[in-house]
Amino acid sequence: MRNLVTVFLSISLLTQVIAGQSAGPYATLFNQAQLKSTIRFLSDDGFEGRGPGSRGGELSAKFIAQQLESAGIEPGHKGSYFQPVSLVSVKTNPSTRLVVAGKGTASEFTFGDQFVGNTEAQREKVSVDAEMIFVGHGIEAPEERWNDFKGDRSRYKGKVLVIMVNEPAATTEEPNRFGGRALTYAGRWTYKYEQAARLGAAGVILIHTDESAGYGWNVVRTSNGNWRFDIARTAGDDTPFLDFRSWITDETARKIFAQAGKDLDKLRAAASRRDFEPVDLGLRAKIDLNSELRSLESNNVIGFWPGSDPVLKDQHIIYTAHWDHIGIGEPNASGDRIYNGALDNASGIAQVLAIAKAMSQLPAAKQPKRSQLFVFTTAEEQGLLGAEWYARFPSFPLSKSAANINIDGGNFFGITRDYGALGAERSVALWDTLNAVLAERSMRYLPDANPEQGFFFRSDHFPFVKKGIPALSIQSGKDYVGKPAGWADAFFKEYNTKHYHQPSDEFDESWVFDGMVQMLDITMDVALRISNLPRMPRYKETDEFFGAQPNRQ
Repeated sequence: MRNLVTVFLSISLLTQVIAGQSAGPYATLFNQAQLKSTIRFLSDDGFEGRGPGSRGGELSAKFIAQQLESAGIEPGHKGSYFQPVSLVSVKTNPSTRLVVAGKGTASEFTFGDQFVGNTEAQREKVSVDAEMIFVGHGIEAPEERWNDFKGDRSRYKGKVLVIMVNEPAATTEEPNRFGGRALTYAGRWTYKYEQAARLGAAGVILIHTDESAGYGWNVVRTSNGNWRFDIARTAGDDTPFLDFRSWITDETARKIFAQAGKDLDKLRAAASRRDFEPVDLGLRAKIDLNSELRSLESNNVIGFWPGSDPVLKDQHIIYTAHWDHIGIGEPNASGDRIYNGALDNASGIAQVLAIAKAMSQLPAAKQPKRSQLFVFTTAEEQGLLGAEWYARFPSFPLSKSAANINIDGGNFFGITRDYGALGAERSVALWDTLNAVLAERSMRYLPDANPEQGFFFRSDHFPFVKKGIPALSIQSGKDYVGKPAGWADAFFKEYNTKHYHQPSDEFDESWVFDGMVQMLDITMDVALRISNLPRMPRYKETDEFFGAQPNRQ
């Protein structure tokens, strides 16, 4: 069997040479058969969609810990592989209705088809009856000379704020406004909720469009129509929260604005200007949220590999991949209720496990100077909660975290001529290191093709980014050898439309793994070079997260 695997890997490396890329020095450390087996295993129905707190989810965590232990990776949290994460889970009663009253009429909207919503109050019963204010993009950014919350700030306390997602587009006069084409954090829906909570709002209603979100209403419904999780609040926790947070479809928004006697398109256009003034809609949002509520403990899984340098071993590289997925939810047309999460993110788990095992197989002369920390997070699909928990309660000081490398997804389709890593351009050290590795393989860097959709803010590296730790979120290439131009774009468009966060994200026996080995070879090479840099990477002074950096040596 070992000889067959060696032949298999040799064929993969030969394919890279034929394709024009130079095979890297670490490719032979990765076993295609093992990657396939791990991904197939973790996306099996027996794991029940790997929901946090579920039997299948916690079995997944135990499997990962067993794999780390068998590879000789040390426990990474106080002598254990498990870092407990305290969560509260809320499920809104699907019979809940949103009532919008005013202007002599009352409109009622159904949960799931027209809106979804839940509460951050961590209570079973929450009632909201509040005036509605349209606040444009819901952004307060002094560095951009932008404020959608003009006037007396007490005006927003106790109100329901209606907000557009994303941010004002760049203009000819200001091509770099809010990062130009690229989305900044102010455009993310998480920021909208956080900012409204800071202002004391009772609730937020976000207006969804497929274009602004980058995915359809089916994804919003799936992600918000089942159990929603938050980090459990403890005594003395004064973090502001919303009694009501929700999304509405574009069609629902148009009905509400028409009821208010307003033209939604005209208000959207007005909200693209700095002189935009918030608009009282003359309506009240009324909702009685009756929710199932449960407290649960889940686990991040953490493994540690010590560095070889007497000084630099006190610093570390963090690898992240989330082990959770949606669990068991609404059935699809075929009656399947298990959200297996094969690509998202059994593939990431398998790859980070493969890097951990490969690290333990390196000869002493090639061992990294900095230590390596392998963090498999829970509740990523619920808002990056496991990574957020680690960032709040780190097992090792964040000031000693040199960089984060995150893997959420993988390449199942073959060798590519390019390689992506969101965030690389934000740090000179990361950018130079990555491009040197690619040049040696005759490959190109793949920039973010859709920066306006804010993928940089959507995965587990982001809680580390907010703490000032430079991060790379690894992306599959798009220029596939043997496939026509545009093939990858067409595939991922179909995936986002039909399979993302759906039961159909299942293992496919037709998948191939030579491209995944290629990605792992590059990723490990980059990680080892970062591990051996004399100084830790830093954000560029022009980057929005430059000011968040801890003291870095």
